[in-house]
Amino acid sequence: MKKRFSCLYVSRWCGLVLLLFGFTAAYAHHSGNMFDREQTVELTGTVKEFQWTSPHIWIQVFVSDEEGIIEEWSIEGGVPNRLFRSGWRPTSFKPGDIVKIVAYPMRDGAKAGLFVGAEFIDGSTLGRFSE
Repeated sequence: MKKRFSCLYVSRWCGLVLLLFGFTAAYAHHSGNMFDREQTVELTGTVKEFQWTSPHIWIQVFVSDEEGIIEEWSIEGGVPNRLFRSGWRPTSFKPGDIVKIVAYPMRDGAKAGLFVGAEFIDGSTLGRFSE
């Protein structure tokens, strides 16, 4: 009888631990509400860095503003696994590439956005550039 109780106790404990880990991972994933999906910005600049990381990729781009001042923009993209299946590669953006990016801007005006699409100098595109 004591053995059965301990097995039941251990299985419940394991279930609770798994549930908590699942909740923690879901809680850690941020919402996309910080992006204004009602408008887009079009940025033309030079790729500083392409981060092929999980849970989201990042593109760091140097962009000149209206006064010629260079600003660094951080563009968040999708999940590497899904992007890979869509034809993206860890080398899709290389430092020094000239690129035009369309993104949903941050609601707070920060120099960041959510990737929509990109067009490279050779005319090739990624994402939904024509929208």
